[in-house]
Amino acid sequence: MRTETLTLVLVNLAGIMERADESLLPGVYKEVGETLQTGPTGLGSLTLFRSMVQAICYPLAAYLASFHNRAVVISYGAFLWAGATFLVALSSTFFQIAVSRALNGIGLAIVAPAIQSIVADSTEDSNRGMAFGWLQLTSNVGSIVGGLFALWVATRTFMGIPGWRIAFLLVGIVSVGVGVLVRLFATDPHFPSGSVRDSNEAPSRSFRADVKDLIQEAKAVTKIPSFQIIVAQGVTGSFPWSALAFAPMWLELTGFSHGETAILLILFVVANSIGGLFGGKLGDFLSKRLPNSGRIILGQISSGLAIPLAAVLLLMVPNNPSTMFWHGLVLFITEIVPEKSRTSVYALDKSFESVLSSFAPPTVGVLAQYVYGYKPVPVGSVDISTDRGNATSLAKALFAAISIPMGLCCVIYSFSLSTGGQDSAKRSSHRDAAHRVRFFTFQRE
Repeated sequence: MRTETLTLVLVNLAGIMERADESLLPGVYKEVGETLQTGPTGLGSLTLFRSMVQAICYPLAAYLASFHNRAVVISYGAFLWAGATFLVALSSTFFQIAVSRALNGIGLAIVAPAIQSIVADSTEDSNRGMAFGWLQLTSNVGSIVGGLFALWVATRTFMGIPGWRIAFLLVGIVSVGVGVLVRLFATDPHFPSGSVRDSNEAPSRSFRADVKDLIQEAKAVTKIPSFQIIVAQGVTGSFPWSALAFAPMWLELTGFSHGETAILLILFVVANSIGGLFGGKLGDFLSKRLPNSGRIILGQISSGLAIPLAAVLLLMVPNNPSTMFWHGLVLFITEIVPEKSRTSVYALDKSFESVLSSFAPPTVGVLAQYVYGYKPVPVGSVDISTDRGNATSLAKALFAAISIPMGLCCVIYSFSLSTGGQDSAKRSSHRDAAHRVRFFTFQRE
């Protein structure tokens, strides 16, 4: 196998495990909540701790991906997030899990830019949308694997060990294996000799000089009005994706079994993948017909349609497991709506986005418990009516966390229509600088 092909395979494998690790905790929210005797607010805080640390570490991630061997960065990052995942499995208190998730955020943060920038080096403006669609597709495999596996083992016990702990242990072991493979066999195109530092940089170049250059490049990018608008819409648009961490818990409270919940979430991710491919291709097409507004219009359509579709799913479809077909259908349609083409954005943009979106899970938790009447279920309780009432409370909180930010996102996109043409020349002049701090998102955020 060619070196380039092997590297791409290993890098995508690392991306799969990264997404699998991220999807573990939301998949077992219900079981972890019962173990820790905490409700949605506490569970959302666990995701907040990881996301905040992850956001803070994005500038460090940009530096590492810009000036160091990205294959080495990916492998060490995998070791770090694997170690933190082991700690979650061994934790017995809320504080221990919170600290472990925070450490997990460091590993995930430094790996993501390196994974995506290696793939990005082989794309051009004409095919970037489709390339990110395929990248999103392969990464979503990780979400399916992690979420499905967590749901499958969550209710089981192995040699007296709760299944949700086994899930974290096994994902940690596989992540270590992937990190070893990347370290041994992956090659960064910028470092064919396998060196850790950039061979094109002067040997005497200091860390301070590297950081100074990176700051100057970031300043050049942030002066572009379109970039400022991208950050604004990204901040609002990423919030609903983080709120969806409660989707598995909501489906289980509605009455679906772990297996049925897994099927519905697989439909969600599959549709997300199709939407990424379709949106990427359509974005490439529209960018040729309408160079300064094509992708913007597509983003407005996507964010605008998300609101009524979320209303149908969360507020209109009955909270009853007999309506599984309708849940699956709406989940599928919601995700197949074409999204904006996931072209290049920056580590700085991602940092801004993550700071606000990290508050989405605890916001959903607070709304559910203190506004819409969610009631924590006592240990051993089998009261179905309480679960159904909690499902309704959680659904209302999710809709609020989705509809308001998505509406703002759609409005903010409109400002890009007036700045897109004016910034074309600036984008060309800053392209080299932007490449050094480029970060590619496709989430889910």
